[in-house]
Amino acid sequence: MAELLPLDPDHLLTSTRSVRKRLDFERPVPLEVIRESLEVALQAPSGSNRQGWHWIVLTDPERRRVVSEYYARAFDRYRNSPIYAAGNPTGDADRDATQQRVATSAEYLAEHMAEAPVLVIGAIEASAELSSSNQAGLWGSLLPAAWSLQLALRARGLGSAWTTLHLSYEKEIAEYLGIPPEVRQGVLLPVAYTKGTTFKPAPRQPLDEVLHVDTW
Repeated sequence: MAELLPLDPDHLLTSTRSVRKRLDFERPVPLEVIRESLEVALQAPSGSNRQGWHWIVLTDPERRRVVSEYYARAFDRYRNSPIYAAGNPTGDADRDATQQRVATSAEYLAEHMAEAPVLVIGAIEASAELSSSNQAGLWGSLLPAAWSLQLALRARGLGSAWTTLHLSYEKEIAEYLGIPPEVRQGVLLPVAYTKGTTFKPAPRQPLDEVLHVDTW
């Protein structure tokens, strides 16, 4: 069993970051650590306890390279889009500086994702639900488990970054990896040990700006 970091629950929850520049691409990640973390993730809730999730773990360098190239292609399109965070200053100097750092680290990840020793794709059996106008019930049965995986990895000294840009090429990636058509991808996590394990809570907007009690 992998050694766990001495983190209390609140600190684990508030210091689990999307790690990009501090991923250690040189240190191998044993598959057993990924399996152990996924065992934790499988305790997450799912609608009607159906547990329709699937986890595609990529350790082969060539498969990681191909998937990462699709991600990089999608990132190039995103970087040139109007919604790209770094290109939309808010007028808040602190927030804009944070967004610029996020953008820089996102660009770094797009350039280096193939070097991550492990890529994990979280997916779910979804053919029927995707016709619904509101898919919260579907993705609510996958995303909590993916977040639990990130927490379990963090507790074991590994980092990950929540990404979804590869979904622009979901069909191509599914065909390449042999994922059945009725299984839809929801998240791609590059995984590696981190350079240092000291992470802290990130700045967030005040709670009262987003809290609504009893009515809007």
